[in-house]
Amino acid sequence: MSKKHPIISVTGSSGAGTSTVKHTFDQIFRREGVKAVSIEGDAFHRFNRKDMKAELDRQYAAGNTGFSHFSYEANELKELERVFREYGATGTGRTRHYVHDNDEAEKYGVPPGEFTEWAPFEEGSDLLFYEGLHGSVVNDEVNLPRHADLKIGVVPVINLEWIQKIHRDKEKRGYTTEAVTDTILRRMHAYVHCIIPQFTETDINFQRVPVVDTSNPLVARWIPTADESLVVIRFKNPRGIDFSYLVSMIQGSWMSRANSIVIPGGKLDLAMQLILTPMIERLVSESKRA
Repeated sequence: MSKKHPIISVTGSSGAGTSTVKHTFDQIFRREGVKAVSIEGDAFHRFNRKDMKAELDRQYAAGNTGFSHFSYEANELKELERVFREYGATGTGRTRHYVHDNDEAEKYGVPPGEFTEWAPFEEGSDLLFYEGLHGSVVNDEVNLPRHADLKIGVVPVINLEWIQKIHRDKEKRGYTTEAVTDTILRRMHAYVHCIIPQFTETDINFQRVPVVDTSNPLVARWIPTADESLVVIRFKNPRGIDFSYLVSMIQGSWMSRANSIVIPGGKLDLAMQLILTPMIERLVSESKRA
């Protein structure tokens, strides 16, 4: 952690909805005049698309059928920690982009499945914002949470997460349901051992729970809407959280535990604005005083 150069880390699995959460953060940054530099978890994959396929074949031949992008060894987590550490100390660092599709290829001038070159952050930023798979990893080699000042988990119930991933990968990346299902199965071991443990490290978790039938996510024709969902918001340390204010401001919300509030799904953006804005203001204010 760094008073002078704060770091916000948003962690979620593929299909969890971290991009939606990032949009809300971007709104807050823009409204409050906060200059944030952003890094994507995909930028710290160890392999490009071609090399990842070769590595998957090698791992499978060696009997490791659980190897995936979720796995620690498929990512440059030491480099990610180095970026966190450097930014916390100096407010500087570097990042790159992993190009997913043709639209991004046109934007970055790099073919799909490849990385752009590493480039330094813009100078004069107020904070660093990370969004990806591994923002709160603690293992024998890295401890990312100790560098982040605010850690957010985005964790829909797993059937909903699968529905969102299937629909996204089919519509935006041209995959079949069968191909996405194979990916989900391949990633399950690493999901349990590499992704889930991070959500005990996060300061706030947002978990969307559908209130419609998602029993078979593989044949769901559409993603449950926000109005067909509830969101459970859990605070690791509820001290200082004004739950009475939040319940009064968010119609239809209630406290389910001493550290948790449940809200209608359609109120998620409002809840995030109410909860996160003062936290971001405090981080920036303390950094300027430091």
